[in-house]
Amino acid sequence: MGQIALLAALLIGGYLLYGRLRRSGQARYLDTYPYEQRLDRRLAARRPEWTSAQRQLVLQGLREYFHLCRLARRRMVAMPSQAVDDAWHEFTLFTRHYQAFCRRAFGRFLHHTPAQAMRSPTQASDGLKRAWHLACRREGIDPLKPARLPLLFALDAQLGLADGFIYRLDCLAAGRGQPGDYCASHIGCSGATGCGGDSGGSESSHGNSHSSSHGHSHGDGGSDSGGDGGGGCGGD
Repeated sequence: MGQIALLAALLIGGYLLYGRLRRSGQARYLDTYPYEQRLDRRLAARRPEWTSAQRQLVLQGLREYFHLCRLARRRMVAMPSQAVDDAWHEFTLFTRHYQAFCRRAFGRFLHHTPAQAMRSPTQASDGLKRAWHLACRREGIDPLKPARLPLLFALDAQLGLADGFIYRLDCLAAGRGQPGDYCASHIGCSGATGCGGDSGGSESSHGNSHSSSHGHSHGDGGSDSGGDGGGGCGGD
């Protein structure tokens, strides 16, 4: 009986170690993938007004978004940036390269498909809350009392993107908001009411789908309510 228990413990330990090594390898792959080589020219054609430095920032945002999808696994993760969504769309057009990338990075194909648009600037889906929590965690920001916006939530405003999604830490404060702005205080992660939703936060989290907020979604057949960002990632 003792030998069986020892064998079981070794098998479980080996499985857990394999999982940690696999996730670590996926993270390194996302960090070192040559996004610029594949996408810089396509982005320059799609958004000729962007400088080289701006395109690099957008590709950094794409890398960050893929990290959020990796961390959340199959749970819904909203895409908060139209600029990054544009880059992701261009990536999917390199069909074979994108398929190989998904297998290495996620162990499955990550779909990029249209999703329900956000119903109002102050509504936030679970997917957007999860994106906020994960992005804040990666950048060392307190999601309950953020001093700044994470890159994915700040990028469209930094680029002055006319068709982008503009987030403000407290856009309901007198004189600070603009029509069409999206309020970080209403994602549930800043302001007096605290933070709603879950973080999607641990590496061990499981779920049904990844979806985008402002226009595309990445999911595995399940659904979370709503959708509020610039794009999203999808499942098997």
